Amino acid sequence: MSAPQFDPSQYDAQLAEKKQRLHDLLAPFDAPAPQVFESPREFYRLRAEFRLWREGEDRFYAMFAAGDKHTPILLEDFPIASQRINELMPRLKAAWQGSKALGFKLFQVEFLTTLAGDGLITLCYHRPLNDEWQAAAAQLASELGVSIVGRSRGQRLVVGRDYVVEKLDVAGRTFSYRQPEGAFTQPNGTVNQHMLNWAYEALGQRSDDLLELYCGNGNFTLPLATRVRNVLATEISKTSVNAALANLEDNQVANVTLVRLSAEELTEALNDVRPFRRLQGIDLKAYEFGSVFVDPPRAGMDPDTCELTRRFDNILYISCNPETLAANIAQLNDTHRIKRCALFDQFPYTHHMESGVLLTRR
Repeated sequence: MSAPQFDPSQYDAQLAEKKQRLHDLLAPFDAPAPQVFESPREFYRLRAEFRLWREGEDRFYAMFAAGDKHTPILLEDFPIASQRINELMPRLKAAWQGSKALGFKLFQVEFLTTLAGDGLITLCYHRPLNDEWQAAAAQLASELGVSIVGRSRGQRLVVGRDYVVEKLDVAGRTFSYRQPEGAFTQPNGTVNQHMLNWAYEALGQRSDDLLELYCGNGNFTLPLATRVRNVLATEISKTSVNAALANLEDNQVANVTLVRLSAEELTEALNDVRPFRRLQGIDLKAYEFGSVFVDPPRAGMDPDTCELTRRFDNILYISCNPETLAANIAQLNDTHRIKRCALFDQFPYTHHMESGVLLTRR
């Protein structure tokens, strides 16, 4: 993880540049002005990863500028990270300095926290972990009020839970999310909550079914499922699928069928290219899909998946890369138009942005 250029005095100017960039990319498609959702200026990032750097007898949290892995930026705190992470950083440092069982050959630390106050710390080592480490980690976990995961080559030891629990409010309902260690989660919880509410409103209340591609741990699945009759959701990551299934059960959401397929594989299944054993017992033709929701990786949708979405009257698209979003919209522009769009500032002080569009059939 490279260090961002943290300067709250520049936030408004940087956000204005992002808004203009999104406007320029979507202008060829006659997009309406984007609704802009700002981030908190500080303490917004719920996860952080640090290398440890030795200076004399001490070791420090360290980050690096992009493209430079040899000149560390030594840190005592990290103002873009959550207040919980900033509170944990000095206490963890004191623990590894005061305990050989915890500090010996420790080279990397990862924090995962939630708006709800939960916390998990991953400690990475260049040595095997033994009973002495586990006893010290258990005591530290109790003192800090967190779970701890220890990792070394061929080992993964869990003290407490290997996930945190987030609580997010969407349209007056609180949803609970298990977020596993090592799996993708939205880094900016406040902006994620804005995204969920925007997507909920953009989809609207419907009497037909929803297809969701790239569903992850069910971040969007849970609230969107309350807007439609049934949902067929797909995700390829086994860790994310397991978390999504747990989240569906925890929130008593019963109208979602989740299959572990990539978007490309589901496209083949819907096009009758070939059958998939993981779809056994699922009648794809029984669904009456009126909308599709996609939240693809930075590369966007591949051409075949993009072509698949053309079948649906409504395409709700969340993107972490506006360039690939624009490329996908160009493919769909002859049949669909942009009805709504939004900018979500997940990543202040960087050029990255999250955006959303609702495309409806012309």
